[in-house]
Amino acid sequence: MTSRGTVVRRAPGKLFVAGEYAVVDPGNTAILVAVDRYITVTVSHTDFAGVVISSDLFAQPVRRQWRDGRLSTGGEEAAHVVAAIETVGELLAERGLAVPALSVSVTSTLHEAGRKYGLGSSGAVTVATVAAVASYCGLELSREARLRLALLAGARVDPTGSGGDLAAAAFGGWIAYRAPDRGEVLALARSRGVEAALAACWPGFSVRRLPPPSGLRLEVGWTGSPASTTSLVSGLHRRAWRGSASHRAFVDRTHDVVRASVDALETGDGPGLLRQIRRARQELARLDDEVGLGIFTPQLRALCAAAENAGGAAKPSGAGGGDCGIALLDAEAAHDLSLLRQRWAAAGVLPLPVRPAMERNEE
Repeated sequence: MTSRGTVVRRAPGKLFVAGEYAVVDPGNTAILVAVDRYITVTVSHTDFAGVVISSDLFAQPVRRQWRDGRLSTGGEEAAHVVAAIETVGELLAERGLAVPALSVSVTSTLHEAGRKYGLGSSGAVTVATVAAVASYCGLELSREARLRLALLAGARVDPTGSGGDLAAAAFGGWIAYRAPDRGEVLALARSRGVEAALAACWPGFSVRRLPPPSGLRLEVGWTGSPASTTSLVSGLHRRAWRGSASHRAFVDRTHDVVRASVDALETGDGPGLLRQIRRARQELARLDDEVGLGIFTPQLRALCAAAENAGGAAKPSGAGGGDCGIALLDAEAAHDLSLLRQRWAAAGVLPLPVRPAMERNEE
């Protein structure tokens, strides 16, 4: 095994454009866009006999040692980084290779004074860690193999997550993503090994890039209130609504919205995409009314209303309950953009200066 002196990899954050909540169920498609805020992971040698993890969000480094193929337990602040390292470590072990002593340093622009923007930091750090550790250890992996490793790692920490944030972080740009059954792929990795899991067919799983919207500008507003995607999705799982006729209707309508949105992106139909963003917001509002998750906060409602008043279309991005909302507006309408930002500021919504990002990690 060869390793480099220092390896640096980064992965972008993400925003859900359409399909959130439905994508949690295997085989359902969502549209996401990667944004140019990043988590950067630097891997180098350490004299400590194990792994040292440091981050600009940690008060002090986390030290873990290997025991029977797992890193020793400790606080949860580094759970996603640990899972990523362990998953790469399993692949190395199956190839008869040992994991060297590692110093793993994490820096992030997905936070503000320690508060998350809701741009998928857990997914970005998982993808960046997989890429950096694998490269440091001399593993040649395709982009999809890195994503599959990240999905295995992410499912160990939170099996309810769709993995959409991982897909956006691995592929960059605008993507259409369908989630695999995370329980099944974890069981496959446990029974047959990580190598076999990477090579196997994952029913329902797919990811592909989409063209950006034609003639439209993406604007992002941050509510200033962090939200817990895990809590919101877990809350939905616990309710009797799942599996009901209402649930199936929501999934069917969301599938139709996503399909029409993909068509609009691929044909350059900007007005058509705006119509689908409005439909996506309406479906989330209907879900919120039926189940009472708290997807739409007062600030998210104000964010959406301001975009509609400025001639655009808007919706919460992701699970809602805080974090960010997105708006799409005519790219040439400078007055409308100025009006939108003024109304967001009046509602306490902070415009985030982010743009779609292509991921540049090598294949």
